[in-house]
Amino acid sequence: MAEAILSEHIAETLGGLGSLEVIVGIPSFNNVSTIGQVVKAAQEGLANYFKDRKALIVNSDGGSEDGTVEAVERAGTDTQALISVKYPLDPVHHLTTPYHGSPGRASAFRRLFQIAQAGQARALAVVDADLRDVTPEWFHSLLEPILSSEFDYVAPYYTRHKYDGTMTNSIIYPLLRALYGRRVRQPIGGEFGVSGRLASHFLKEEVWNTELARYGIDIWMTTTAIADNYKVCQSYVGAKIHEAEQGLDLSAVLVQVVGSVFNLMESHDLAWRNVLGSLPVPLLGSPFAVEPEPVSINRQRTWSSFQQAVRDLRTVYEQVFSSQQLKRLESCAAAPADAATIPDELWVSLIYELTLAYHRRVMDREHLLKSLAPLYLGWVASFARQTEGESAAQAERRIERLCLVFEQLKPYLINQWPLGSREKR
Repeated sequence: MAEAILSEHIAETLGGLGSLEVIVGIPSFNNVSTIGQVVKAAQEGLANYFKDRKALIVNSDGGSEDGTVEAVERAGTDTQALISVKYPLDPVHHLTTPYHGSPGRASAFRRLFQIAQAGQARALAVVDADLRDVTPEWFHSLLEPILSSEFDYVAPYYTRHKYDGTMTNSIIYPLLRALYGRRVRQPIGGEFGVSGRLASHFLKEEVWNTELARYGIDIWMTTTAIADNYKVCQSYVGAKIHEAEQGLDLSAVLVQVVGSVFNLMESHDLAWRNVLGSLPVPLLGSPFAVEPEPVSINRQRTWSSFQQAVRDLRTVYEQVFSSQQLKRLESCAAAPADAATIPDELWVSLIYELTLAYHRRVMDREHLLKSLAPLYLGWVASFARQTEGESAAQAERRIERLCLVFEQLKPYLINQWPLGSREKR
């Protein structure tokens, strides 16, 4: 409940403001170098596009020690109300930072949703504090669809390099699309808009103190909005450039991201079992004339990792894949990097077998997901070889073809998924 989370000071501040129409939330944790410009962009966006609406900017901070909160205060003006709140950050958050965004990200979101509910806000936009390219137009893109068209969830649509977001391209987007039948291109974008009623719905869910919230809150929000039949759209925001995340462990990232998707499959199996095909999700706004940051791929190294794993992890893969699938994997791995190829049909069948093995607990779940890492690298190398010299639009068409294969092979997943196996949330 809001009373248990919001401090007396914050409650009094909100009471003094009265009912709000718009809130911008900026979660932060040690983002002193970038948060000032994010706050200023938010202020300008609200002044330019929502000057007649009562607005509030909220910095939800996880205990920064680098001057982040002070930077927010320096960036503040009298143009819009601006407050800083704290969210709890336990030692586990420090030790196991999610792959994307601030540690304690779910706690930050929960605090923002509580403030939106207490302030009776119609719309809330959330943006990361580490953005280096955020513009005032972003806030129009994330808020206006809620205010003018009554959408409940606004997912961002970025201009991205063809090799940026390969995990989303190869697994997350096509799998979620095939499961729930809606084409949300960036289901884990980091920025989003949410209506007041959906924020209140999120707060009722018993997810906030779980591992799913800690590592998969973005996927959870997108999936919940779709599965619970809220009105979802996408909106152009331009290119996303943020502070580089150093030292990410690919295996750990897969455990967090793919594990979250697989867990949600269990809790929402009644929502996806009878879905075949997919429908487009409204895409609002116009593409910005921006150039995404280039991304390079070391095809030789990624393919070599795949080849090594097919040899070294064969006993693991034998527990998950059929003998025919293993033979096809070995045939792929026999090719040199300059001929790297993993056919779409094989890739999709491997992902579906992994979902079933995860659900049936054929082995330790973390161990299973970590075994996906070298296979994913093989897909990356294959995609890089196939799209070398192609434009971003041509590469996107390849992703579209992959998505269609996910949809075409979904009946196999449905038939193999045990009836009556829905796990208690």
